[in-house]
Amino acid sequence: MMKYIIGLMAFFCFLALFNQAVAKQDTTKLVKVEHAEPLYIDLIRDLGARKGEKEWNVGLGIQDNLNYDEIELLVEYEWAVANRLGLEIEVPVSLYSKNSKATIGKQPSHAVEGIKTAFQWTFLVNPKLRTSMAFGYINEIKFTNLNAIATNNIFTGNNFNPFLVIAKRIGAHYHSLVYTGPQFYKPFGDKSWESSYDINTNFHYMIPSSRNFIGLELNKTFSNEGFDIMLRPQMRVSIADNLIVGIVSGIPVNRENKRFQSFLRLIYEPGHKH
Repeated sequence: MMKYIIGLMAFFCFLALFNQAVAKQDTTKLVKVEHAEPLYIDLIRDLGARKGEKEWNVGLGIQDNLNYDEIELLVEYEWAVANRLGLEIEVPVSLYSKNSKATIGKQPSHAVEGIKTAFQWTFLVNPKLRTSMAFGYINEIKFTNLNAIATNNIFTGNNFNPFLVIAKRIGAHYHSLVYTGPQFYKPFGDKSWESSYDINTNFHYMIPSSRNFIGLELNKTFSNEGFDIMLRPQMRVSIADNLIVGIVSGIPVNRENKRFQSFLRLIYEPGHKH
């Protein structure tokens, strides 16, 4: 486990040095194409982010499962340390309770899921084609559930998730985006690996002269257990110039143990000016 922590520290030291090297960049002249960002599997920062941009996110979701309900909480902070380079840290929490449909089985234990750290680098911004592309990586050190902390190690494993983002504006108000990449999970003290592959496709319509949109996010996962797909119709509404609310519904297509889901994301952008 220690080698993963040391690796993360080395990575952030590298980013700090990189940040100093580009500190004199002129952000006012940096080209940036506006894209609608999905609300459930969101991006680390805006594509083509300018140095100094930052954002707080608070999320609350409720998932109706076969024998229990899951409450999903998250707090994340993301910021652009340099032009087109964003970082993020997130702490997700899961709480569980039996529902009225419970028949057999035992609900999972409450858990602080882990600590996620991530970066995203936008390597292509093409205003003529209205296209942006980015590469990123998410690392999550997984925690033991709260009931087992007293008898087990605090950390249980590490999740690795490199990803690629391709976004294209279609006309003035229609937006498309693909977010894809593998996920690898390595339990500590075990030689086994778990893997899956995600392809998330997104389509949005942004209301003219506003930051509001409606759209659809399709989360698709390939794993040893099969293929899963979740439809997530969603909308984003600006409450103030620097405060946005995202509302998401989750509709499983072929997940036998999952039913309807709802998710709310509150987005605060300190210092944002329209």
